[in-house]
Amino acid sequence: MTSQAVDHVALLPLYAAAATAILALLADLFAGRRAVTITATLLGALATGVTALAVGPWDPTFCVPGGCSWVPSWPAAVTAALFAGLTAGVLALSVPALRLGTAPAGEFCFLLACSMTGGVTVAYAGDLLTLIVGLETLTLPLYVLVGLRRFAPGERTTTDAASASVTFFLISVISTAIALLGIALNYAATGAVHLALLGPAPAPFAALAGVGAALLVIGLSFKVAAVPLHAWAPATYDGAPVPIAAYLSTASKLGGVLALAAVAARLDTSVVVAVLAVLTMTVGNLVALRQTRMVRLLAWSSMAQAGYILAALALGAPGVPAALAYAVFLMVLELIAFGVVVALRPAAADGGTLDDFRGAARRHPWLGAALVLALAGLAGLPPGLAGLFAKVSVVEALVAEGWIWLAGVVVVNAVIALAYYVRVGALLYAPGAPVARPVARPVAAALVATTIVAVVLGFAPQLLLGAF
Repeated sequence: MTSQAVDHVALLPLYAAAATAILALLADLFAGRRAVTITATLLGALATGVTALAVGPWDPTFCVPGGCSWVPSWPAAVTAALFAGLTAGVLALSVPALRLGTAPAGEFCFLLACSMTGGVTVAYAGDLLTLIVGLETLTLPLYVLVGLRRFAPGERTTTDAASASVTFFLISVISTAIALLGIALNYAATGAVHLALLGPAPAPFAALAGVGAALLVIGLSFKVAAVPLHAWAPATYDGAPVPIAAYLSTASKLGGVLALAAVAARLDTSVVVAVLAVLTMTVGNLVALRQTRMVRLLAWSSMAQAGYILAALALGAPGVPAALAYAVFLMVLELIAFGVVVALRPAAADGGTLDDFRGAARRHPWLGAALVLALAGLAGLPPGLAGLFAKVSVVEALVAEGWIWLAGVVVVNAVIALAYYVRVGALLYAPGAPVARPVARPVAAALVATTIVAVVLGFAPQLLLGAF
């Protein structure tokens, strides 16, 4: 038996994320003040992102001949920093509700930091088992965070939050079981779990490996709310606190995209992923056309956006850079959209109906402009240049690899999506402005920072594309 050396420098981002969760608990235990707990968690999240970028590409650790379980690289560092940034942004959006006592700050911050730790693990995972462990660590705290919401007087009952949490949990358990079965079948056929060792199975086991790869992709598709494991998303988003819905639509979805990209780049899953892409973007866009609640519309829109990412992943390794870049652009734009919803609604309230946002831009012009920027980006139109470059990168990758028909499906769905994006944008400037409300400073700071990032990426997308 040989001992295995552990490179602790490579693990520093994970240590920082885990320390943030512990720090949140200790701050709540010894200080007992909400502001101290939130500030400690926020600083820990920012330190995690800085640590990931400072370590950058490093020697992998937990290695066996041919593969490693922890693989630091620039894409891993960028995505780990993005997980940390999303955590900090969602925490800032949650401050007004936490001040009202809608959830205990200590538990809230601890669970959010634990979820961030799972995201960092996914970013650096070098084998399928570490990937699954990271995804579950990312997702498990969210079951509780979704159900933590207590509604203010006049809002809907807590049954919605409990139902959303249970639905999310049950479908997640089923999807994880499917993914684990896929890993087991693939291991039986190839004897490999490390990503570097994945590849075609020997001829006698090719069919078994194909079934395993298909089941693995279907199980992981839950994380991005892809068809057929998509029904949980609208109810869960709408029943959760709006900032947690934002986290589900950004960080949780990013984890799923990373996992799918790792599998699609190494296994022959093009047919399955292409079918999932077409169904996901089409169902998402068509159902979004009929939505009357803001968060449900954003949920179905987010599902359609995941379909575009899957379209790039159908190409296998050649489509991974475009898919990951699209995912990052999407995370930034989604956080802006949900952040504006938080800013325009009363603290701790749900996302409201579309009519609740009628004329909002007349009283809050800057917030209206930010939401229009996010919607334009999601639609792939100027001035949302980040979203425009994201869609162009996916279509270019599909055309370059000869997948003209799938590129056409992406374009058609993008045109369909214009209907509901334009409808929401028009409502913001329609007559009948709602009562103006002050915007909490943490929410405003998060929105300003995220909007700046979106604008920078829009004008200099090569900064992101170069990382992948």
